[in-house]
Amino acid sequence: MRNLARVHLGGLRAVEAAGRLGTLRAAAEELGVTVGAVSQQILKCEAELGRTLFERRPRGLEPTDFGVAVLERLSAGFAELSAAVALADRRREDVLTVSVAPVLASKWLVWRLDRFTRAHPGIRVRIDAALDLVDPNVSDVDLCIRVGRGGWPGVRAERLVAQLVFPVCAPALAQRLAGPADLARVPIVTEPHAMFSWDVWLAPNGLDAGILGEGPVYSDAALCFDAAIAGQGVFLAWETLAADALAMGRLVAPFPDRYPTGISYWFVTARDRAPTRAITAFREWIAGELRESCPGGAAAVGEGPQAETAR
Repeated sequence: MRNLARVHLGGLRAVEAAGRLGTLRAAAEELGVTVGAVSQQILKCEAELGRTLFERRPRGLEPTDFGVAVLERLSAGFAELSAAVALADRRREDVLTVSVAPVLASKWLVWRLDRFTRAHPGIRVRIDAALDLVDPNVSDVDLCIRVGRGGWPGVRAERLVAQLVFPVCAPALAQRLAGPADLARVPIVTEPHAMFSWDVWLAPNGLDAGILGEGPVYSDAALCFDAAIAGQGVFLAWETLAADALAMGRLVAPFPDRYPTGISYWFVTARDRAPTRAITAFREWIAGELRESCPGGAAAVGEGPQAETAR
């Protein structure tokens, strides 16, 4: 390994992050430095290697043939380094790092987490709110709460509850909705990158998304949800997101029907590592909380969580 002495580790980190993420800006955000610093680190690394790693294109960085070969090995190497560092926390039974989508963290989990803390005062929970699909095998994350269809490679995934959706709106707006067809005459709050469409709810009612009225568009589900509370329109929400606002009367569900999206909440852990006491405790706790918040989704899953292990 003597050849590593001629290449700075920081430069290799910058190269790996930029190659994996595709842009200098994304690499800078992950590494916690400026775009200029990442660019300089890459240039320095290329000089130390004596070879060009990236072609600079208007849409981002494009690895050269040499860069592709280097990045494949760098990604594998840094994954192993990350796993080695993560062992420090994994040996501690009192620390638990949980990866969860920001909207689920902010609108549901954070309001319930104190219940887990009271029940397990010896376990310290760290919440990593991120959209990226984290691999618990090679990161410092102990477990992930994911929303999707399952089938992720290399992890153990236990289905907790199915996701059911239904329209929600402010109480004043609900007065204009005598039936599903009235959705054509009110604003609709839209999330353009949602994992499901309005047809999931409209089709069983003999309608399609073509009838929907126009309304505000927000790129984030949490903003859409807040817009519905503010009376800006009707939003197609799911049980976890809407449970507390419905209980407090900030939102109402003008129609009783709730339909599955084919998407579920999953408890995801490393495939080949036995769960710690903290992981087991959190799994039991969050499964109970989700069943309470999403009785329809829990019934749709059936008796107990379903597990799959991807190989």
